Amino acid sequence: MFCFDIQDSLADIVEALVWILHCKSEAIVGMAVNVVVKLVSSNSSMMQLYLTDLINPLSSLLCSNNLEVATSCATALNMVLSNLSVKREKQVWEIVKEAKTLIQIIRIIREFPGGTQPIENFQEMVSLLYTILWRWPPSRYFVWKDTILIKVLEDSRIKSHLSAKVAVLKLYSALGNETSIDLLVLSLNIWIEQFSHLFVPALCNKVAKELLGNGETILTMMVSCMDVSEPLAVRIEGFRLAQHLVADEQRCIKMTSLCSGPLIKAIIGGMRVWRLGSGKGVNDLVSLLDEACRLALITRWPGEHHNHFWEQGIDKVLLDLLLENFDKQASEHPLTPQARISIAQQGLDTNFLIALRPYIWEIFGWLAVHCRKDFRPSADRNELYIDMLITCACLSFVEAICKGCQISENDDTSRSESSSRAVLVMMHSSSTYIASKVRLILSGVLEIKGNECLKRLLYLLDYGSSANNFGSANIPKTVVELVCLICYSGLPEYQKNVTRGDGIRTLVTSIRRCLSNEVCTSRRSFALHFYHNVFYERTCCWMTAEEWEGKDALLFYSLWGLAELVQHSSDIDHSHIKSNLIKTVQEVLDNVSAPGPRWLAANILSYFGVYGFPNKHDKGFGRALEDKEHTDLQLLFANGESVSVHKIILAVRCPSLLPPEQFPQSAKATDNFLVKDVPRKCCPMLQKEVRLSARVDQQALLKLLDYVYFGYVEAGEDLARKLKTLAKSCNMQPLFLMLCRKIPKWGTPIPSSDFTDALGPLGFQFVDIILEAEETEKMPWACSFCSLLVVPHMHAHKFILQSRCKYLQALFLSGMKESHSQSIKVPVSWEALIKLVRLIYSHKLPDPPFGCLWDNMDTKERLYELKPYVEVYWLAEFWILEDVQEACFTTIISCLDSDRQLALEVMKLAAGFSLWKLAEVAADYMAPIYHKLRDSGVLEQLDELLIELVRDASVRLSQGSGGFSG
Repeated sequence: MFCFDIQDSLADIVEALVWILHCKSEAIVGMAVNVVVKLVSSNSSMMQLYLTDLINPLSSLLCSNNLEVATSCATALNMVLSNLSVKREKQVWEIVKEAKTLIQIIRIIREFPGGTQPIENFQEMVSLLYTILWRWPPSRYFVWKDTILIKVLEDSRIKSHLSAKVAVLKLYSALGNETSIDLLVLSLNIWIEQFSHLFVPALCNKVAKELLGNGETILTMMVSCMDVSEPLAVRIEGFRLAQHLVADEQRCIKMTSLCSGPLIKAIIGGMRVWRLGSGKGVNDLVSLLDEACRLALITRWPGEHHNHFWEQGIDKVLLDLLLENFDKQASEHPLTPQARISIAQQGLDTNFLIALRPYIWEIFGWLAVHCRKDFRPSADRNELYIDMLITCACLSFVEAICKGCQISENDDTSRSESSSRAVLVMMHSSSTYIASKVRLILSGVLEIKGNECLKRLLYLLDYGSSANNFGSANIPKTVVELVCLICYSGLPEYQKNVTRGDGIRTLVTSIRRCLSNEVCTSRRSFALHFYHNVFYERTCCWMTAEEWEGKDALLFYSLWGLAELVQHSSDIDHSHIKSNLIKTVQEVLDNVSAPGPRWLAANILSYFGVYGFPNKHDKGFGRALEDKEHTDLQLLFANGESVSVHKIILAVRCPSLLPPEQFPQSAKATDNFLVKDVPRKCCPMLQKEVRLSARVDQQALLKLLDYVYFGYVEAGEDLARKLKTLAKSCNMQPLFLMLCRKIPKWGTPIPSSDFTDALGPLGFQFVDIILEAEETEKMPWACSFCSLLVVPHMHAHKFILQSRCKYLQALFLSGMKESHSQSIKVPVSWEALIKLVRLIYSHKLPDPPFGCLWDNMDTKERLYELKPYVEVYWLAEFWILEDVQEACFTTIISCLDSDRQLALEVMKLAAGFSLWKLAEVAADYMAPIYHKLRDSGVLEQLDELLIELVRDASVRLSQGSGGFSG
């Protein structure tokens, strides 16, 4: 160790070390490398400024003929990269690429078989490679494509010493392509049979999918890692790998469909480790408990695994983690309600395993959310466990209110929020048993000081919402208070006091502040137990769906609180804030995409006679309902009157109104009693009229069609009751929920305006136009629906196209030749046509490749992926699709952000389509490297006008008035 203060001399020391390493004198290089290791290990914070200086010289010595020097350099470089601060990663990755460090490491490892390298050299090189793969996901590509390297690693894993095997398997965990998947599966298999190891699952999203694609083999091995017979360290890594593989709902469904029982048994075994782990290291047991509880958060997604959790006794397991000696106390006391409260309070006060409490409330809350309506405990003992869990949650709820403004630390906030939230979701559980139990127990817990707590709660909310105290620092506390207020609203004895005062005004103000972006605090920022995991920070190739509650916790719970207050307020129709309330809620529907806030906004509007999701950005197909000339079906009422509709709209939105004969076997409609018969004896494909049953109320059906076409409907109370019956008969569950004024079950999706299904078998029999793409190159092509082999084409529906594109509407209604043709030529490539049509049908532009796949494409490959977006951007201007133009422009810019070299090709493309705005933007991206491009002769590919654009952009950049200099 250094025994003197080196801070003032550090720059000189590093400069000397760099000089020595560049000299490559074997006599002193070894000593210099050892000094580097000591400096970095003992002064990592001070060395941050100088680490980048050491990477190049150390990399150059990796291939030294002196194996001792090469090994020491690998060790030193590994330490340098491991101690690197996150903010320097981008800069260092460029240095690593320029020094060809990765290429050298791969070459050295490939030469290991049959060579003279000691095992220590191989192990250090593999460890260094792992560090690079872990920190820089794009680096994984170089390993993926090298099948020789993979073969060497596999041979070494099988034949080498245990330490080398561990290093190789750890490296496998950081890989990310199908080329290594089979070997990884084989490696894990042999590993489980022969030895145990610690591996860190840093797989990218692509690999996780590939691993699950191998089905039961990999999952059986993974579950084996978690078994009680394995060492704690191995079990911990098994749980971590499983967490990665079930990181989203679709993967969870896949995994639990293959091994739900064994997986849940392993999770329960991990959560029981505290009871069974006497005499073992406390830290190791807590680490295993933590990982098992994290994995148990798969309860947030519905599925068969919930039944397995209950069968495995999750209620008893959770209670054991809350109350240390409950079994002993339960056997000594007759557990009256008051006795249960007393035992629960004493147990909570001991702070037993307090760090795990947020997990416990999260898991129990999700179990309650996804319970069946008829759920009941299987035995009296289970009923006691569930009652005690609910009692503990309710006591923690009261404690959260009592703490109030004292909540300041993240741990306190996380515990208070998780327990209060558990009470809230239990009160809204699908299970009648749990929902009624929690209300009963919470009323009992609040019996003594419930009104006092409510008074304090209302004061804190009012205080926190004032202009002086409203801010991001106070948001977590406000969220907890809102959750508590919503729970109070669910208890009849407190509803009058809850609605009294300015609660509605306060919540409307809070919502408006959220919408104006004054504050935006996600649950992720304070529910650390649920989100914080360094493991996920190193994943790549992820594109996760937005969480149901959205990115703004305050907005979500303010809306929920407002929904409760509106439900229980009798005089709101006469309130002067009614118009402001409705306007605010409508703004939520117009500007927020997350399902949860939108559902709550729709629920609020239902109390004012509006049912659905009115949106100024999407008017649906409302105008088309009034245009009888272009409809293709008449619905005949019993009184002889009729209404004209479009088959394709009903097929996607309300198939119950079509006869079953209208559907192919692969897309059958739901059986119903609405359709009586078809008056005309003709081919089902040509049916023009359908007679409805006399039981169908005409007014209700017309309102139902309003909902189908517009996305919402307005109706008075009497008509709403009739419409509710019809919506239920038509299996239109979202509309039925809104007419019942029920807050939907957590996770319920928003009714989609996506008509992509109409492009498949469901909508093929209703197609009436063919869109032909330009034939850009000869390639095998076949249509899934017809035998036309001339050019790539798509079958579409005039009605949908003209409803969402003014140009096509004018074309189809013009009376010109094209309006009667069965096909039209679209002047873009097949790839562009696919994106354009899917965007028109779904309102969503397909994303280009991203993550590792995009990062490791060359410019030519990236241009191939980007060109369709430029084509669609060009066509959107002529077809008057402003939103499509904006979406394409945003996508193109995001691609230029990741590759400035791509700007030259985009500029040429843009000029070819006369897209001068895009050409100017490309010029701005080229501005920082203008002189380099000029001196290298690259600009000679452009005509003088484009060169002038780049030159002007460079001048503006040098004057500080333009360009993209990042």
